[in-house]
Amino acid sequence: MRIDKWLKMARIFKSREEASRACDLGRVKLNGYEAKSSKIVKAGDEIVVKVENLYRTLTIKELPTRGLSAKDAKLVYDEKTPDLPPDIIEMMKYQAAADRRRQREMKGRPTKKSRRELDKWRGKM
Repeated sequence: MRIDKWLKMARIFKSREEASRACDLGRVKLNGYEAKSSKIVKAGDEIVVKVENLYRTLTIKELPTRGLSAKDAKLVYDEKTPDLPPDIIEMMKYQAAADRRRQREMKGRPTKKSRRELDKWRGKM
């Protein structure tokens, strides 16, 4: 079974497209190596997946043949990810939100108005 298909069936990602994109971005490692979405997995393989800001370590127990319920999906893998305290997880969410707000609002060259404001701020006028 392909790794992107397994990640979708195990409900690590909501869609196969999302799982494939994570593989393309290098967020999925299979047995210590970056995995392409077409990589074949088997029982006993170890997968490290970066979901949001968390690294999840999973060991495949079995390969499902059809879609599974959320309850049954947790039975196809063993998770070795250490449990983080809820306050640390909440702090990570706040940090991610702050990073998004801190990004530059404008890209490219400044407009004439913004250039004048920069000059005034720097004391050149």
